[in-house]
Parts: sequence; C-alpha cells; structure tokens
Amino acid sequence: QSFKLLGFLDVGSVPCARESVLYGSLGSFVVGLGHFLATSRVRRSCDFAVGGFICTMLGYWFYCRYNLAQHRIRQRMLKEGMRNKILFEGSSLDPEKKQTGNERSDS
Repeated sequence: QSFKLLGFLDVGSVPCARESVLYGSLGSFVVGLGHFLATSRVRRSCDFAVGGFICTMLGYWFYCRYNLAQHRIRQRMLKEGMRNKILFEGSSLDPEKKQTGNERSDS
C-alpha cells in the first residue's frame, strides 16, 4: 500500500519522506498551539501552524537527506576498501604486509 502526498510524493518509497511528514505535522501542532495559547487568535494560529509544518518538514527533509548521502558515501568507501583488501591480501601490493630488508632493497 502506498500513500501519495499531493498526488506525486510516494511517502512509502521515498527515503526520508515519511519522517519528514510526521515531524512536520508535529511541528505544525506545536507552533499552532503555542501561538494560539499566546495570542488566542484562531486564524493567525492556523497560518502559523501551516508555516510551522512547511519549515519543520523542509528542515528535517534536508537534514535527513544529508545524513543519508553521508551514509551512502561511507558505505561506498567501506565496500571499496573491503574489495581492495580481498584483492591485494597476501600480494606485494598489500599495504599491511610488513616488508623485509630484501624486499626494500629490490624496490
């Protein structure tokens, strides 16, 4: 089952979309209620709630996507390092292999 927000954003399959919407709705509630308790103006509080939703959702969206990109970069580097470790292990190109005096003079 997929839920499409505004008809185009598939919340179930797009990374960070679900969390962004949930945090946005929480931010909307907090900002709207806080403004209502401070001013007792309903219409203005609803405006602030919509603004709080947009700001919170976009803020968390960019934060989450940045962390996801960092995680993917670290994953790619680790995968490449493991592949190189398997490829060069035991060979003369192995960086962890201790070189003896004879091998140093050959270089």
